[in-house]
Amino acid sequence: MSDRDGRPSPDALLKTIQQDRRGRLKIFLGAAPGVGKTFEMLTSAHEKLREGVDVVAGVVETHGRAETEALLVGLPIIPRRKITYKGRDLDEMDIDAILARHPALVLVDELAHTNAPESRHEKRYQDVEELLAAGIDVWSTLNIQHVESLNDVVAQITRIRVRETVPDNVVDQAAEIEVIDLTPDDLIRRLRDGKVYVAKTANRALGHYFSPGNLTALRELALRRTAQRVDAQLIDHMQAHAIQGPWAAGDRVLVCVDHRGAAPLVRYGRRMAEQLRVPWAVLHVETAQHRALSDTERDRIAETMRSAERLGAEAVTIPGSDVAADVVAYARAHNFTHIVTGHTNAHRWWQPSISERLMRLASDIPVHVLGTKPEDGAGKSILRLATMPSPGPVLGSMALVAAATGVGIGLRQVLNSSSIGMVYLTAVLVSATTYGLIPSLAACLAATLAYNFFFLEPLYSFTIADPENVVALFFFTVTAVIASNVAARMRAQAVAARARAKTTEELYQFSRKLAGIGNLDDLLWATAYQIAAMLKVHVVLLLPEAPDSEQLLVCSSYPPEDTLDEADLAAAHWAWQANRPTGRGSDTLPGARRLFVPLRTGSGPVAIVGIDTAEGQTTPLSPDQRRLLDALGDQAAVSIERMVLAANVEKSRLSAETERLRGALLTSISHDLRTPLSAILGAAGTLLSYRETLSEKDQSELLTTISDEAERMGRFVANLLDMTRLESGAVALNREPVDLGELIGSLLRRAAKILAHHHVKLDVADRLPTLLLDEVLLEQALFNLLDNAAKYSAQGTTITLRAWFDAPERKVILQVLDEGLGIPPEHLEAIFKKFFRVHATDRTRAGTGLGLAICRGFIEAMGGHIEASNRSDCSGAVFTVSLPTGDAPWRP
Repeated sequence: MSDRDGRPSPDALLKTIQQDRRGRLKIFLGAAPGVGKTFEMLTSAHEKLREGVDVVAGVVETHGRAETEALLVGLPIIPRRKITYKGRDLDEMDIDAILARHPALVLVDELAHTNAPESRHEKRYQDVEELLAAGIDVWSTLNIQHVESLNDVVAQITRIRVRETVPDNVVDQAAEIEVIDLTPDDLIRRLRDGKVYVAKTANRALGHYFSPGNLTALRELALRRTAQRVDAQLIDHMQAHAIQGPWAAGDRVLVCVDHRGAAPLVRYGRRMAEQLRVPWAVLHVETAQHRALSDTERDRIAETMRSAERLGAEAVTIPGSDVAADVVAYARAHNFTHIVTGHTNAHRWWQPSISERLMRLASDIPVHVLGTKPEDGAGKSILRLATMPSPGPVLGSMALVAAATGVGIGLRQVLNSSSIGMVYLTAVLVSATTYGLIPSLAACLAATLAYNFFFLEPLYSFTIADPENVVALFFFTVTAVIASNVAARMRAQAVAARARAKTTEELYQFSRKLAGIGNLDDLLWATAYQIAAMLKVHVVLLLPEAPDSEQLLVCSSYPPEDTLDEADLAAAHWAWQANRPTGRGSDTLPGARRLFVPLRTGSGPVAIVGIDTAEGQTTPLSPDQRRLLDALGDQAAVSIERMVLAANVEKSRLSAETERLRGALLTSISHDLRTPLSAILGAAGTLLSYRETLSEKDQSELLTTISDEAERMGRFVANLLDMTRLESGAVALNREPVDLGELIGSLLRRAAKILAHHHVKLDVADRLPTLLLDEVLLEQALFNLLDNAAKYSAQGTTITLRAWFDAPERKVILQVLDEGLGIPPEHLEAIFKKFFRVHATDRTRAGTGLGLAICRGFIEAMGGHIEASNRSDCSGAVFTVSLPTGDAPWRP
């Protein structure tokens, strides 16, 4: 809002600067398909092209209309990107190509379009946001039924719900909106002529969506939505250029309310706005005297603002010192063309009433003054509320006057009486800034009497002999009263500013605290404590038992022992289901012990907060406290939603990972169990059926097959069991001294069958140190490495096993080298993951993808390290194992 001294609004200037850094969005808005939005956009683009503007077509949907396709001729077109999804080729806008080309203007048709899966953004309007952020101007098209806030209205009118929508803020950010208007008769004629849909589709559309009544209603919606955007742009322009309105381009109604009975004003403003069919707002100016209001009067203000919101108004509360001037300034800054207020009497005979000052200041804005009857207890003035201060401040003021008298008597020999008056004036100012208006007025009276009694001739008498002293005393009194009023007002504003600064600081600290919390329980506790500490109330927080559950559970409270009875739980459930405040001080269940308020985000309520204060209080929260609760609740709601969404994402990720592992396990089991079982069953069946006819050699081969396949299946089952042990943390280490040479000999004997068709080369250093580790686990890990090398190396190739001692690192290094195809560089780390296989579709090599994962698990459990690489001298893979020696620290 612009300041009264003519300065532009900082918010409006900031918005203008931010807009200058971005591209400009222009929307061609239509009431329905077929009104000519794309045609008009392409026609305007050709005009820009002739002006020398760098225009390209990012995506234009012609829908087979010949006149639209003809307009594409001559326009530079960015080729679309091909995306294959479920066997279908889909064309989407190539946003990277547009960003690389960086034209001045790009045409992006159908703003509400949903992109194909695997696109960068889910919606086309998100692509447009990225283009605008890159400084590229965008022209786009949109039908009114795709605006998110109007989706329900359109569905009610047409009985057809549109699934693709655009958030309202995208429309609100548009620099220009051009309405492409066509009368219902003309559009229906185009439809019948086949210029919108093919004949069969057109006939069906004419009987449903494109009826004259529907088109008229949609046309009105489009015009009204555009008018709202234009009105907002006008206000931004006026604020950015410090233009004092109003500009009566469109009517707006402002209703001013205070602590007196204001319900008739709100109802009158509602009727007036309905008659004019314009936006309206209800304004309350909170002055320094607001602190002197009773709880009843504060409740009356809060109820008036809530009533205004229910009737569709924008409820606004602003701080101020001069009600009339602040109301007029707000009206001018926000382009209100009508002001509605109630008739008020002046508090002082020399001061005009607020309604009179409004009419005087708002000379060019019509002011509607209503005679209203004050509600019970609403007629007494703020001044009378403030005339009964506590004795402490008055006694303090008297002490200041007494001190000033003492100083004056001490200085009487060197100063004249007029100078001593300044001492008393100082005491009055100190009293006003320290204690407020009423004590300072008492100080004025006491200072006047003391000044007359002690320093004006004749002394020690209230009689004044010299007429000049009468004049001096009079002006001293006037000056003291004015100074005390000014100082008291400044003190009240300073107190209010300090209170707001403290609240702002606490809100800031609360937001920082929420940002650093990673646990939902801690977040709920911090929220309950912060609300209780700042509002001085008892707090309970309720969350649904499950994401889709209607059952609410108390998840946090302050004090911690606070509980809810059945009536409270019923009120909380109603607040959750209705998404509105329930309980004491609200419209629903006002007799409840607590007030329950939903903590909500754009997606709906995420929690319920219950507020409880002292018994007998009509409402648990004052208007100030309610606004503070809303601020705290908004921050907490966003944080709660963030954590719930993070938990859901993690749950979804774990579920997807579980499904992937389950699928991989089932795939492995289906092949790696079925293959050896088939071989065993086939060989055993042959022996049973044809034993008499088989030679001893054939029987021996069949028995060998049964043995080999049983061993293979045993290794597979052993791998599954080993992986289960690793994941459950049940690997028990049996630490003992191990001679590596003996272990390698035992390993080669065990692996003789799998290495039978390969050459094995040993390169083991002499006198290797003794290792302190689990011999069984190490042998199994090395066996898996040899099995892997034999599996992925051709028959007749060499498998090398090396071992040496790295003295500087105090480690023993073992390497297994093969002469296979090697490992793709991008998979060098992934091969140690469960069920991962470089060639997942290769079923010529048996395996489950668990062997290397088990190797890493066993070796790291013993304090070692394993890594994979490729050979530099020839094709093949290298697996390097580092093991600590016996004097190395043990890591179980």
